[in-house]
Amino acid sequence: MKHLAPTKLTCAICAVAVFAALLVVGSGSAAASATGGAAFVPPPPPPKRAKIVNGKAIAPRNAPARVRRIIRAGNRIVGKPYKWGGGHATFSKLDRGYDCSGSVSYALRGARLLKSPLTSGDLMSWGRPGTGRWLTVYAHGGHTYLVVAGLRLDTGMRDDPSRTGPAWSKRLRRSDAFVARHARGL
Repeated sequence: MKHLAPTKLTCAICAVAVFAALLVVGSGSAAASATGGAAFVPPPPPPKRAKIVNGKAIAPRNAPARVRRIIRAGNRIVGKPYKWGGGHATFSKLDRGYDCSGSVSYALRGARLLKSPLTSGDLMSWGRPGTGRWLTVYAHGGHTYLVVAGLRLDTGMRDDPSRTGPAWSKRLRRSDAFVARHARGL
């Protein structure tokens, strides 16, 4: 077998192959850094799942009292229209409409987990880090939603896109860009 001496052409081909490999590897790490390296991790399923009947959530029988109160509070605002800043004035009476953080704050207030409404940015540091067994709040600087007893209360990615405002959904959404938080014991 004859040994081939490297030529300018084979060196150029090798250089192009190495450069292409570096581009592929570099683009993969850029994609991971775009999400902060976070991957979608769905919350663990609760012991029992809530149900949705006529747009309202029904808590499972074995749900803790605080979970039932969060669901009751969420049901009070379902059907209200989306209103930027809605739900941030006071908890003492219902607002005309609710934004994402106003909706989450109102539902959490139902279980006495908040004293006053928080913004989505504030909810990023609320409670304890990670997903909870019954309740998880997902937040980033521009949006927040919660998952309680397996149902999502959200003003975005609605099952009925013709309506606005808070609504329950059985479908979870990708949480890559969100911080997961939960209440102690839930």
